[in-house]
Amino acid sequence: MTILDIARSQVLEQGKGLDREQALRCLLLDDALLPDLLALAHEVRMKWCGPEVEVEGIISLKTGGCPEDCHFCSQSGQFSSPVRSVWLDIDELVKAAVETAKTGATEFCIVAAVRGPDRRLMEQVRQGVRAIREAVEINVACSLGMLTQEQVDELAEMGVHRYNHNLETAQSHFSHVVTTHTWQERWDTCEMIKSAGMELCCGGIIGMGESLEQRAEFAAQLGALEPDEVPLNFLNPRPGTPFAHYPLVQGAEALKTIATFRLALPRTILRYAGGRELTLGDLGTRDGMLGGINAIIVGNYLTTLGRPYEKDLQLLDDLKMPIKALSQTL
Repeated sequence: MTILDIARSQVLEQGKGLDREQALRCLLLDDALLPDLLALAHEVRMKWCGPEVEVEGIISLKTGGCPEDCHFCSQSGQFSSPVRSVWLDIDELVKAAVETAKTGATEFCIVAAVRGPDRRLMEQVRQGVRAIREAVEINVACSLGMLTQEQVDELAEMGVHRYNHNLETAQSHFSHVVTTHTWQERWDTCEMIKSAGMELCCGGIIGMGESLEQRAEFAAQLGALEPDEVPLNFLNPRPGTPFAHYPLVQGAEALKTIATFRLALPRTILRYAGGRELTLGDLGTRDGMLGGINAIIVGNYLTTLGRPYEKDLQLLDDLKMPIKALSQTL
């Protein structure tokens, strides 16, 4: 049987995601079979997730000056990147949440460039979450680095709906991407988030020098973790970082990766995140929405520009994909 036949039987009909070896077979498919792969991934998405698309906006509470050495990130204080440390005040945070809600987004994520939150940051997040919830009806998510159990419990008590903590890449490749902390430390935070009852958002970046075997490994590791959401970023090489010279992922390769991750994670929210504008462009973005993607970040990212949110919302309207209604369910 071909891998597409296996995926149709195993994933589409039974809802069981591809394993590591099967994911690799998909990634190795000839480009001529890409339309068939995308079509199957779309069928899987529609059957196991439905037609709705979750829309999210993000904003950085603390940008730049991070002590970690994530080689892709211009927010690291260790590199000569142009991003410098800055804090956002609560009024600006609330304004951004209100503007995000106006786009139809149901999720607003507060992000800080830190190894993990200190007491000051936790208190600012508490104030921000309270102010946002008083001002607008929107789910609040956070991404604040690695956490202690006490911090996990505190965020859950605040009413944080979802926590984002990416594994970034396969475990076997992680030391080539980050040296100041381990893949296991990230995994441990993810496990604590799930145990606390918050939704877990956990994905990574494609195109950081990993092999196709490692990309398949990463898909399988995410499948084992079972996050509620997986954001797929494609490397946008930032000046001043160690990965500044890396090439962009090619469009066909990116679409093959999207479809493969959908087949490895049939019930997961699979979100378009950073880098898609450069890697896929308008046509490729549309193809990905018809190839397994069922969530999208609108507007700008943390340190790079995204597409105008009107273009993404128009695309969803053209494809007759409804925006997911607000949910407070934890």
